[in-house]
Amino acid sequence: QVQLVESGGGVVQAGGSLRLSCAASGRTASTYCVGWFRQAPGKEREFVAGINRIVLATHYGDSVKGRFTISIDNAKNTVYLQMNSLKPEDTAVYYCAVRNGQDPRPPYNYWGQGTQVTVSS
Repeated sequence: QVQLVESGGGVVQAGGSLRLSCAASGRTASTYCVGWFRQAPGKEREFVAGINRIVLATHYGDSVKGRFTISIDNAKNTVYLQMNSLKPEDTAVYYCAVRNGQDPRPPYNYWGQGTQVTVSS
Protein backbone atom coordinates (compact mmCIF):
# COMPACT_ATOMS: atom_id res chain seq x y z
CA GLN A 1 0.00 0.00 0.00
CA VAL A 2 0.98 3.58 -0.65
CA GLN A 3 0.06 6.38 1.72
CA LEU A 4 -0.24 9.93 0.40
CA VAL A 5 -0.60 13.02 2.57
CA GLU A 6 -1.32 16.39 1.01
CA SER A 7 -0.66 19.73 2.67
CA GLY A 8 -0.36 23.40 1.84
CA GLY A 9 -3.93 24.24 0.96
CA GLY A 10 -5.61 27.39 2.19
CA VAL A 11 -7.28 30.62 1.21
CA VAL A 12 -5.56 33.04 -1.16
CA GLN A 13 -6.61 36.08 -3.15
CA ALA A 14 -6.85 35.97 -6.91
CA GLY A 15 -3.44 36.51 -8.47
CA GLY A 16 -1.68 34.98 -5.49
CA SER A 17 0.34 31.79 -5.11
CA LEU A 18 0.28 28.59 -3.09
CA ARG A 19 2.50 25.55 -2.95
CA LEU A 20 1.00 22.16 -2.26
CA SER A 21 3.01 19.21 -1.00
CA CYS A 22 2.36 15.48 -1.27
CA ALA A 23 4.37 13.18 0.96
CA ALA A 24 4.42 9.53 -0.09
CA SER A 25 5.23 6.55 2.11
CA GLY A 26 4.83 2.79 2.06
CA ARG A 27 5.36 0.71 -1.06
CA THR A 28 6.46 3.49 -3.40
CA ALA A 29 9.11 1.59 -5.35
CA SER A 30 6.77 0.65 -8.21
CA THR A 31 4.98 4.00 -8.39
CA TYR A 32 6.71 5.77 -11.25
CA CYS A 33 4.40 8.73 -11.53
CA VAL A 34 2.83 11.17 -9.11
CA GLY A 35 0.03 13.47 -10.12
CA TRP A 36 -2.31 16.16 -8.91
CA PHE A 37 -6.02 16.29 -9.54
CA ARG A 38 -8.72 18.65 -8.36
CA GLN A 39 -12.44 18.53 -7.87
CA ALA A 40 -14.71 21.53 -7.45
CA PRO A 41 -18.24 21.21 -6.03
CA GLY A 42 -20.61 19.78 -8.60
CA LYS A 43 -17.84 19.09 -11.10
CA GLU A 44 -15.91 16.03 -12.19
CA ARG A 45 -12.39 15.36 -10.98
CA GLU A 46 -9.89 17.10 -13.27
CA PHE A 47 -6.29 16.19 -14.02
CA VAL A 48 -3.93 19.04 -13.10
CA ALA A 49 -0.37 17.79 -13.51
CA GLY A 50 1.77 14.66 -13.36
CA ILE A 51 5.45 13.82 -13.15
CA ASN A 52 7.52 10.71 -13.74
CA ARG A 53 9.79 10.64 -10.71
CA ILE A 54 12.59 8.79 -12.57
CA VAL A 55 12.98 10.69 -15.84
CA LEU A 56 11.18 13.83 -14.56
CA ALA A 57 8.84 13.99 -17.55
CA THR A 58 5.81 16.16 -16.83
CA HIS A 59 2.33 16.67 -18.22
CA TYR A 60 -0.20 19.41 -17.45
CA GLY A 61 -3.89 19.95 -17.86
CA ASP A 62 -4.76 22.70 -20.33
CA SER A 63 -6.35 24.93 -17.71
CA VAL A 64 -3.15 25.26 -15.65
CA LYS A 65 -0.40 25.31 -18.27
CA GLY A 66 1.96 28.23 -17.74
CA ARG A 67 0.67 28.89 -14.21
CA PHE A 68 1.31 25.67 -12.26
CA THR A 69 4.57 23.74 -11.93
CA ILE A 70 4.97 20.22 -10.61
CA SER A 71 8.29 19.12 -9.12
CA ILE A 72 9.69 16.34 -6.98
CA ASP A 73 12.24 15.80 -4.22
CA ASN A 74 12.97 12.08 -4.44
CA ALA A 75 15.12 12.15 -1.32
CA LYS A 76 12.05 13.26 0.64
CA ASN A 77 9.50 11.26 -1.38
CA THR A 78 7.62 14.51 -1.78
CA VAL A 79 5.99 16.09 -4.80
CA TYR A 80 5.14 19.77 -4.98
CA LEU A 81 2.63 21.76 -6.97
CA GLN A 82 3.56 25.43 -7.25
CA MET A 83 0.45 27.38 -8.19
CA ASN A 84 0.86 30.95 -9.43
CA SER A 85 -1.56 33.51 -10.83
CA LEU A 86 -4.42 31.76 -9.08
CA LYS A 87 -7.97 32.37 -10.24
CA PRO A 88 -11.29 31.85 -8.46
CA GLU A 89 -11.98 28.95 -10.82
CA ASP A 90 -8.96 27.15 -9.34
CA THR A 91 -10.96 26.71 -6.14
CA ALA A 92 -11.27 22.98 -5.45
CA VAL A 93 -10.11 20.10 -3.34
CA TYR A 94 -6.70 19.08 -4.64
CA TYR A 95 -5.74 15.41 -4.54
CA CYS A 96 -2.38 13.73 -4.90
CA ALA A 97 -2.26 10.38 -6.68
CA VAL A 98 0.23 7.81 -7.90
CA ARG A 99 0.30 5.31 -10.71
CA ASN A 100 2.46 2.34 -11.62
CA GLY A 101 2.84 3.26 -15.29
CA GLN A 102 5.65 5.43 -16.60
CA ASP A 103 3.48 7.92 -18.47
CA PRO A 104 2.52 10.89 -16.23
CA ARG A 105 -0.90 11.18 -17.87
CA PRO A 106 -3.96 9.54 -16.27
CA PRO A 107 -5.26 7.11 -15.15
CA TYR A 108 -3.92 6.95 -11.61
CA ASN A 109 -4.32 4.18 -9.05
CA TYR A 110 -3.97 5.43 -5.46
CA TRP A 111 -5.26 8.65 -3.95
CA GLY A 112 -4.68 10.91 -0.98
CA GLN A 113 -7.38 12.55 1.13
CA GLY A 114 -7.12 15.96 -0.47
CA THR A 115 -6.45 19.53 0.60
CA GLN A 116 -8.79 22.47 0.07
CA VAL A 117 -7.69 25.45 -2.01
CA THR A 118 -9.93 28.50 -2.06
CA VAL A 119 -9.20 31.50 -4.27
CA SER A 120 -11.15 34.63 -3.41
CA SER A 121 -11.92 37.31 -5.98
